[in-house]
Amino acid sequence: MNRPPEEFIVVQEEHLLDFTNACFQASGIEEEHASVISRLLVNSDLRGVRSHGTNTVNGYCSMFERGDANPRPNIQFIGETPTSVILDGDGTLGYWPTTQATEGAIEKARELGIGMGIVRHIGHYGSAGHYARMCAKAGCIGFSVSGYQNQGNASGHETPPQVGYFGNPPICFAMPRGEEPPVVLDAATRILADYQVGPEFDDLLERIPAAFFKSMGYTAVATLMGGALAGIGLPSAAEYRERWPVATQSAMVLAIRVDAVVPKEAFLAEADRLVRDVRETYTPMPGADRALLPGAIEEERMERYRREGIPYGELEQENARALSERLGIALPWD
Repeated sequence: MNRPPEEFIVVQEEHLLDFTNACFQASGIEEEHASVISRLLVNSDLRGVRSHGTNTVNGYCSMFERGDANPRPNIQFIGETPTSVILDGDGTLGYWPTTQATEGAIEKARELGIGMGIVRHIGHYGSAGHYARMCAKAGCIGFSVSGYQNQGNASGHETPPQVGYFGNPPICFAMPRGEEPPVVLDAATRILADYQVGPEFDDLLERIPAAFFKSMGYTAVATLMGGALAGIGLPSAAEYRERWPVATQSAMVLAIRVDAVVPKEAFLAEADRLVRDVRETYTPMPGADRALLPGAIEEERMERYRREGIPYGELEQENARALSERLGIALPWD
């Protein structure tokens, strides 16, 4: 899914931002809300993370139009400690409230060295990397994860599903960068992607069981940190879901200020050494021409796509055309 499309048109960043923003406002959300979510989705396209880019806008706008997601949320800070803030997302998609929770976590980290932001009663918050990267840009190590209601409950299936494929919540660690590309692990917890489930993959369960046990553990821990810790099990979570059907999720963001425990220059120098040594002393993965750590490819793509334009594949074009026809907004490549 996140490989560059083989056939595409080129769309400029600003045109795509304007189009996305206009579509969201036409679906009923306010300008500031539309601006935040549009910026994050276009950022995903710039990084080549097509699965979480603007191809989702058609579905998201439909959620607002149908009333499944709250288009005019009253996002509130409902709790605070010296190192944490808790927000109520009021049944909207997770992008805007989680951005605010991240800003709160960063502010706490600036004051005391560590900060946590919690947001409840939200829908999909997209790529976990949005929020961890915000922390990294502020000189913090960032961690972000989201949890879902009833994750792990497989009742209702005629045949119990394979536990090795259990769950796949988003998770991200992002490190402040030095001179080398940043180290950003922006992924989901399961060893295999969502589409890699079924008989053609089942033999891997016996061949590499340790990998599946690890991903099951990652999934359980992420679910509890992004779900239970964020209040997904509170009675209010079920109440919100009845009013806003997308409000099945919650999220947690952690910001750790590097220079609270070690000189920032020392951390960045060691991060640069790690990235450089891996690149220069290891054999690349099969099919790759360089040995790169997670985050490097996305950084390169963002720089190139900002300069040359975003390759917009047929999936993205199809969703944009549907939006244009339904909402009467000119396509970003016209």
